[in-house]
Amino acid sequence: MLCALLASACAKTQAAPPEQSSGPSPLTASAALGDFASVDYCSLLDVAEVSPGATAVPTFELCRADSGGRTIQVGPLAFDSDPNLKPYGYEGPVPDGVAIQQSMFNDRSACTRAITFADGNRLDLTVTDPGAQQGARCGVADAAVGSALAAITAKKVGRLTFPERSWGRVLPCVLLDNHDLDAAAGPGSQPATGLSGHTCIRGKVSVKLTVETVEPLLAPGPPETVGGREARVRLAGAFCLVDTTQPAPGLPGRRELAEISVVETAGTANDATCALARTAAGAILPRLPQA
Repeated sequence: MLCALLASACAKTQAAPPEQSSGPSPLTASAALGDFASVDYCSLLDVAEVSPGATAVPTFELCRADSGGRTIQVGPLAFDSDPNLKPYGYEGPVPDGVAIQQSMFNDRSACTRAITFADGNRLDLTVTDPGAQQGARCGVADAAVGSALAAITAKKVGRLTFPERSWGRVLPCVLLDNHDLDAAAGPGSQPATGLSGHTCIRGKVSVKLTVETVEPLLAPGPPETVGGREARVRLAGAFCLVDTTQPAPGLPGRRELAEISVVETAGTANDATCALARTAAGAILPRLPQA
C-alpha cells in the first residue's frame, strides 16, 4: 500500500505542467492606446523634441502640429491594407509585436511612417514640408515615431475629455440609424463605426465628427441652411460633402466640424449626389447638440 501511495504521488509530481513564460506579450493597439475614442494624439508627440516651436492641435482622431511650412500629423488609426507601406530599417527600440513601416505615397512632399501593432491596427504619422528634402522630412518622421513609442511604453498616453454639448460625446452611428436615410444610404445598409469611434458609414452615407485644424475650403456660392444649421456644400471627386461647424467647447478659438458625405458609386459626384447629401444632412444635423 505504501509503495502504491508513493508511486501515485510520484506520478502526480511528474504530471505538473511547466511554468508559463513571463516574457512580454505582443503589443496590440488597444493595449497601447486604450479606448480609441478618447486618445489625445498630441500626448504622443513631444513637440519640443521633434519640432520646436510648432503649435499642436488635438482633434478627435489625430494631432496636427504646424511650424512654418512644416506639418506633422500623428494619426489617425487605420486597419485597412495599404499597398504603399513597406518595411524599412527603423533604428530605434520597438516593442514586441510592433513593426515600423514607411509609405512611398506622395514622397515628393511628405514622409509617412506607420506604427503597426500586433493586431494589425496601425498609427500613421506624416510629415509634410514641400520646401525640405525627403531625408529631412523623414528624419522628423522618425523622431515622431520615437516620441510616440516612448509615450506608449511609458504609459503616458493622454485622454481627451469632452465637455457638455461637445460633438465628441455623440455616437455617430446613432445619427445614421434613421429611416429618413434609407434612400440616400441604399437598401439594406447598416451603420458601421470607424476605429476612432467618431466616424460612421452606412452604405453611401458617412458622417465624421472632429475639430477643424485648418481654415475650411471655400465652397462656391454662399453658405446655405441645411437641417437648421449654416452649412457648406461642396463636391470632391466622387463625393458630395455637407459641412457645418460650432465653437469647440473647451477649446477657445477652435471649432468642431460635422461632415456628412454621400458617395457617387457610378463616377464623379454631381447635382443628384448633392441632393442626396442635403437630404441626409437634413436628417442628421438637427440631432446634434448646440454648443
